[in-house]
Amino acid sequence: MRAALLNSGFHFTRQRLTVNLAPADLRKEGAAYDLPMAVGLLLATGQVVASVEDAIFVGELSLDGAVRHVSGILPVAAAAREAGFRRLFVPACDAQEAALVSDVAVYGVPNLRALADHVQGVHLLPQQEPVVALPDNHPLPEHAVDFSHIKGQEHVKRALEVAAAGGHNVLMSGPPGAGKTMMARAMSGILPPLTLDEALEVTAIYSVADRLPGDTPLIQHRPFRAPHHTISHAGLVGGGRWPRPGEISLAHRGVLFLDELPEFGARNLEALRQPLEDRVVTISRAQGTLTFPANFMLIAAMNPCPCGYWGDHAHECTCSPAAVARYQKRISGPLLDRFDMAVDVPRVEYDKLADHRLGEPSHAVRARVEAARRRQQARFDHLPHIACNADMGPAEIRLYCQLDEAGQTLMKTAMRQLNLSARAYHRVLKLARTIADLDHSDHIATHHLAEALQYRRRHHPGG
Repeated sequence: MRAALLNSGFHFTRQRLTVNLAPADLRKEGAAYDLPMAVGLLLATGQVVASVEDAIFVGELSLDGAVRHVSGILPVAAAAREAGFRRLFVPACDAQEAALVSDVAVYGVPNLRALADHVQGVHLLPQQEPVVALPDNHPLPEHAVDFSHIKGQEHVKRALEVAAAGGHNVLMSGPPGAGKTMMARAMSGILPPLTLDEALEVTAIYSVADRLPGDTPLIQHRPFRAPHHTISHAGLVGGGRWPRPGEISLAHRGVLFLDELPEFGARNLEALRQPLEDRVVTISRAQGTLTFPANFMLIAAMNPCPCGYWGDHAHECTCSPAAVARYQKRISGPLLDRFDMAVDVPRVEYDKLADHRLGEPSHAVRARVEAARRRQQARFDHLPHIACNADMGPAEIRLYCQLDEAGQTLMKTAMRQLNLSARAYHRVLKLARTIADLDHSDHIATHHLAEALQYRRRHHPGG
């Protein structure tokens, strides 16, 4: 700070200084306090005379007085608005991000001298123009695969369409090379676009994690996160000495794809159970407890056995029954219960691979998905915490997932034959509600329920 002040044309006092960072029990971290402390010193020594009671200052100072980027600007801007501050001074490179929050005047500060001139009225900084809406056109994300390029696998594509329409979790199982990863990457192209509120939620998470692209102040596509199975517990769930968001929070409002699911550590897999139910993850450390949002779709892929060919009619499996059972039992029953849909992905025959005709494109599938989501938005308009059918709790299921007499008979038989748990029972009803929405039906018919039941896994792995 001393070098920044001197290089900006100010002097550094020889008097003893005390900087009060109250409250003392709240941990302070990072270089974002450089700029406010420098402004405080200039005001206290009379080098700058200005009224700044309605202003917040955030930024890191370099030795030459330039104001540099800091992470978490969007949450800072939101907190400033809630606290009643009217002006926010941030690094110039972070001004677009801060301007995503309305009702606060945001100024991008290039250096300490420019800030001093502004607050004294000598030379005013331009106010950053706010971002008021997302673009109307929504091209496919760079990582997405178009559905038209996926050969065969019509039943899997139907399952993914249902999953996208209701925000349901999917487990795909099949031999290597059947297209599981490719179809998971196609999910981004059929999901509905982010609303502005959802985009702000996701952007705030990426801001805190310092993952925002430099040229993109607002996340415009639903996240697609595909961590490797060697990821650490803190990397997946979040954590560190001072907790930061993990992959499950970076996938908020988007897709978390876990390829080779049984290869993930047991601790990591079991840690997913609570976020899948509560849609948040809470991390406790000695310094305090933080809660990050984690409302994501879980898409997982696995081979049926270590060699990958158990049950494949074209390739002989070399694994013993005991090896198959051990491999599949790496995924616990409670975690499996949290998948709404289990889909077998068989190998694709030559005739389908060699067919040059393209399938249905992603934009056509997305149109049906968006129509189903609009029905859900109208249904849950008075329930802001529910965005899609997968978010429904027992009370909403009771109201919106009623079965007729034939449906109740079918469900009773399925409960007995499939040994469904109470959680699985509710997930089947939510899935049937989504299938009915895709069918533009106000009521869950027997064939909607039958399709939802066929997506349940028929047995425990290794059973």
